[in-house]
Amino acid sequence: MQINVSGHHVEITEAMQAHVEEKMGKITRHFDHVTKAQVTLTVEKDERHHAEATIHVSGADMNASADSDDMYAAIDAMIDKLDRQVLKHKEKLVARNHGH
Repeated sequence: MQINVSGHHVEITEAMQAHVEEKMGKITRHFDHVTKAQVTLTVEKDERHHAEATIHVSGADMNASADSDDMYAAIDAMIDKLDRQVLKHKEKLVARNHGH
């Protein structure tokens, strides 16, 4: 999976990049048809940390975003939302393939 991490009003450190890549691995464990991910990390004026991602899976694009006082917590919450969407998408595909 190709992961593109960009920052808005924040410099992307190697630790942030590694954290995003590690957490994205959780999604590919559940569904291996994820081709690419675009992640944008933002720090807003009021010190809110915002993580947003769009992933492309076979047959769909999925978006998720999360806010927190901590960038890593925002990334984790965003990944959890994406993970739920991916699992739901996978269940639909499996049901469709089994004729239910």
